Amino acid sequence: MRADGTSDAADRPGTGPAQCPSKRARPLPPDERRAALIAATLPLVAEYGTKVSTRQIAEAAGVAEGTIFRVFPDKDSLIQAAVSTALDPTEPLAELAAVDPALPLRERLTEAAGIMQRRLIGVINLLIAIGVHSPPPPKEHEEHRANLRAPRERILELTADLLRPDQHQFRYPVEEVARLMQLVLFSGSHPLITEGQPIAPEEIVALLLDGVRRHHPEQS
Repeated sequence: MRADGTSDAADRPGTGPAQCPSKRARPLPPDERRAALIAATLPLVAEYGTKVSTRQIAEAAGVAEGTIFRVFPDKDSLIQAAVSTALDPTEPLAELAAVDPALPLRERLTEAAGIMQRRLIGVINLLIAIGVHSPPPPKEHEEHRANLRAPRERILELTADLLRPDQHQFRYPVEEVARLMQLVLFSGSHPLITEGQPIAPEEIVALLLDGVRRHHPEQS
């Protein structure tokens, strides 16, 4: 304590009020800042739809609200970028390609089904949140289908590859089994079809491999 009544601690680094750690995010390069804002926006859009505020986004990202407008011209462009990121199939395709083909068939397909189901539920819930409840208008429909065709075909290819080591067990070609699996996955994962109770990946695989009837030993 000094003679004037002030504390010596005021001069020590990190002890005075001016040294209080900031709650704001550290400065980032533009590309990293953009990615961080998109990551903060996605769960908020899934919860609040397009009504999410830039203030909510800024708080979630740990930045000042004005920082958003140094990266994006407006809220709509940020939401569009977030939706585009969510629809990008690169990551789930990489996860699907990484499933170990040496795993037992049931375990292999259950892991793949889990990857695809998480993707489906995330995308569908996001589209519902932003108000997309139906296919695009006819003029845009062909373009929309074209954009979806390549990743869908790649998913079918990867699924067929996972089935191929055990193709002798199936009554259909592995390509057809992969297509059937996609149909069951979609209908068993869509929140409006399942009323919010999606079929678990294990059940989807059991339905695909075993059907719904009990099997006698001689039928196995």
